[in-house]
Amino acid sequence: MAKKEEKENKSGDISLKLGPRLLDLLAKLQQVELEDFEMEVKELELRLTPAAIATAAPRAVAPPALPAKVKPTTILEEEFTPPIEEYPGKVREVVLGATKSEGGSRSKKFVIGGADTPSFYIFEKPPVHPPVVAIDTFDIKVPLPKAIRMHVEEVMEDPAEWAKMAVNKFNADVVTIHLLSTDPLIKDASPAEAAKTVEEVLQAVDVPIIVGGCGDPKKDSEVFEKIAEVAHGERVMLSSVTLDMAEAGTLAKPAKAAKEHGHLILAFTALELNNAKELNRRLYEYVPPESIVMDLTTAALGYGLEYSFTIHERARLAALANDPELQHPVLSGSTNAWAAREAWMKLGPEFEPRELRGPLWETITAINLLLAGVDIFMMMHPAAVKTMKEVIENLLTMGKAKPEKIADWVTVRI
Repeated sequence: MAKKEEKENKSGDISLKLGPRLLDLLAKLQQVELEDFEMEVKELELRLTPAAIATAAPRAVAPPALPAKVKPTTILEEEFTPPIEEYPGKVREVVLGATKSEGGSRSKKFVIGGADTPSFYIFEKPPVHPPVVAIDTFDIKVPLPKAIRMHVEEVMEDPAEWAKMAVNKFNADVVTIHLLSTDPLIKDASPAEAAKTVEEVLQAVDVPIIVGGCGDPKKDSEVFEKIAEVAHGERVMLSSVTLDMAEAGTLAKPAKAAKEHGHLILAFTALELNNAKELNRRLYEYVPPESIVMDLTTAALGYGLEYSFTIHERARLAALANDPELQHPVLSGSTNAWAAREAWMKLGPEFEPRELRGPLWETITAINLLLAGVDIFMMMHPAAVKTMKEVIENLLTMGKAKPEKIADWVTVRI
């Protein structure tokens, strides 16, 4: 028994001595190769140093080098083809004013309407006829904002002189004479008195004229009937007839008189295309479609201008889609901009000067509706009229300018 224990102790001593020796060899040689080696263990623990882990890890691949940045020297060219469309319908042409050879006494006439594309789609077709600008005058002295009054105060009590100033000084294409004196709530002037005023204006200027009523359906019907007779052959525009006249049974008088004496009818409705179509249908019973111009209502900047823009745009698109009841030229009473208090009232210093704010209000109102398809504008402030005519002229010359003459139109001064 003692010999057996001694034998086991010797074998244990050998294993104890072999362990450190093996570690020494590994420390010196870093690698040991054993042949025909067999080891029986109950547990095996492997320890890897950080250096060994780093050596065993895959080598990182360097990212590819980015190409060097090169400053562009040219602009990439790409061909653009405008989306040209053809439309089945078009706006009717209407003639305002009659020359001597046509039985009137005007030195010029204006053809409005005729559009066969959306407004100023110059890449499709240029406008058939340029828009026309009329200046408002009145047959009595009326309260006007100072910004306007300062330009016309000397002629406000003489409709004929006012009309002459509008043409000779402010370059109006057309003159509008509003017969406010006929209003039963103001002076209740008779149709004969109103007709006399229109005669004086016709003699004072040789441009086409628009005759505005007072807004009373019954009185306007009587006044328009008389004026149509007095202005026979001049092809004036009677402004305006309404559905109220139709409901009051007075629409037939001015409509029949307009046809008999060769005048135009301005059909006014309030921002509703269905009403505009209905009024036109009623007028077809009395006058040819080529004698009708539509007023779809002008709401001023800040007071519903977006509605006016939309209704005019829809009317133009409906006309091009071949809706015969909306294929009429349209008029904008852009002077309505002065009904907006921001156009004339005193505000803070950041909104001054009022002398510029008012004309800007009228101009922006008109330009928006120009782009919606309006054919004729009633305006008032001389600066607004001048700016509007310049905008129209510039739009009509688009595509005709030579690039070499406009390449340096922008300059910077620091």
